[in-house]
Amino acid sequence: MNAIITVVGSDKVGIIAKVSAFLAARNINIEDISQTILGDSFVMMMKVAITEDGQNLQIVKNDLSKLGEELQVSISLMHEQVFSAMHRI
Repeated sequence: MNAIITVVGSDKVGIIAKVSAFLAARNINIEDISQTILGDSFVMMMKVAITEDGQNLQIVKNDLSKLGEELQVSISLMHEQVFSAMHRI
């Protein structure tokens, strides 16, 4: 299953490293990534593949939210189909 992760907040050292390590520890592959820094603001979008090896989307979503709190950024995850439907014109 593919999902979209967004990370938004103030730029600081280690955001990409910590989010990537979180995903790697759960065997979640980053298939595409885009990030930019606008002034002091950090914005990143990732397309990830979540395998069917017991990864519960809601648990991953909650754990990412907790990681976001630790990093003082907002991290969200949604199924790719939901994301696409929300952004269809």
